Amino acid sequence: MSIEIDILNGDASWPIVEPLHQAVWGPEQIADKPWAHVKWANADLRVLIETPEDGLVCHVGIYFRTVIWNGQKVHVGGIGGVCTREDRRGRGYATVAIDAAVHTMRANEAVRFALLFCEPHNFSFYETRSWLPFKGEVYCEQPEGRIRFTHMAPYVFNIVRAPTLGTIDLCGLPW
Repeated sequence: MSIEIDILNGDASWPIVEPLHQAVWGPEQIADKPWAHVKWANADLRVLIETPEDGLVCHVGIYFRTVIWNGQKVHVGGIGGVCTREDRRGRGYATVAIDAAVHTMRANEAVRFALLFCEPHNFSFYETRSWLPFKGEVYCEQPEGRIRFTHMAPYVFNIVRAPTLGTIDLCGLPW
């Protein structure tokens, strides 16, 4: 099996990703989710996994942001919009894409830790890949103003550190 891994500009690559994203996270698929109404940030970069046979099979968005953790400004990397074509799941594509995203974040020497948000059915997936639950509070911006983000569980990954307690203000939209 041969795959191609591309890391592309977030906005410029959206037209390539949008059909996959809509197939996995379209309005019909998320209508009953508690986060269906959330306004999300656009990815700064995107990891795309393609195969010669199937084309685009997996996507991971990468986000860079200066957040406030316990009153201190900290530069973090984020992962969001993780999606794999339904008929190609269970083949390791998401793991490869997430590893590529973490590698990209590590290359940005300012990033102190990585942060993602996930649903309970994905907890073990991330925990077996060394992501840790963040047990503190997370705040973000939404069109109606600053809110406590409780729609999905936060997880952190150790780049320089992996804080699991305290308060994080995303200083913008969630990813």
